Amino acid sequence: MNMNILVTVDSNYLHPLKVMLKSLFMNNPKESFSIYLVHSSIPVQQLESLETFVSSEGHAFHSIQIDEDLFSEAPTLLHYTKTMYYRLLAHKVLPQNMERILYLDPDILVINPIRELYELDLEGYLYAAADHRTMPITEINKIRFNPFDLECYYNSGVLLMNLALQREEIDEKEIFEFVRKYHSKLIMPDQDIMNALYSKRIKGIDEVKYNFDARYYNIYKLKSSGEVDMDYVMNHTVFLHFCGKKKPWKKNYSGKFHSLYKHYEKITNDTIQTLESIRAESINEKVF
Repeated sequence: MNMNILVTVDSNYLHPLKVMLKSLFMNNPKESFSIYLVHSSIPVQQLESLETFVSSEGHAFHSIQIDEDLFSEAPTLLHYTKTMYYRLLAHKVLPQNMERILYLDPDILVINPIRELYELDLEGYLYAAADHRTMPITEINKIRFNPFDLECYYNSGVLLMNLALQREEIDEKEIFEFVRKYHSKLIMPDQDIMNALYSKRIKGIDEVKYNFDARYYNIYKLKSSGEVDMDYVMNHTVFLHFCGKKKPWKKNYSGKFHSLYKHYEKITNDTIQTLESIRAESINEKVF
């Protein structure tokens, strides 16, 4: 069965996106993927480059450009534009016969097969996501959204979406009204909105397996009495998530999994270079 993958990025994140996708393809070699990119203003040339990259790996690419009028009533916040709604309202722009899709942040490495998560039973749930309960920030977020009585605060970097149920139950007007009312409380807008409005309709999944925060390897290892060591991560973790402001593709990064990221980045760069060479040869043949 083909698996649908959703990404929502701008031009600044296209290279990390390719690294994430390369790791996905490499570690799921027998799978067939359809990649859906929801965006507002990525230039055609960059979209063509991404489509070539995905199709060269044997997978399908779909670009969905958001009409400026679609979220015309949506309020915005300081540094956050209307793109913060793309993840929450993807069910409105994705094919209407699609029942599920897996959203992935671009700052992720996929290091093991994803099939088990993709086929998770979502009956009665809008999403499946991991609660980073290993971190004390979970309690802070519960306090921030005290009126909503959060039992968990889920990370939105990995989201399995029940699109069929979302079309029935998620109302964009409710989301827009929430933003207008609680805008001063929002730190990570789309993630905050998802938790405040829908946390009780989210199916929890194992954070170590499906949303491992790369910053806290030592904490995971300590809290598991040593079980979650490097061998465990490499053999069991599916999504290694480089959360936070410091990113592994930037020069100032230093983290436990930096060399692993650079490994996948080099493989990705080699693939891109090969594709560019093929394209250049093709152009030269047409000219001469």
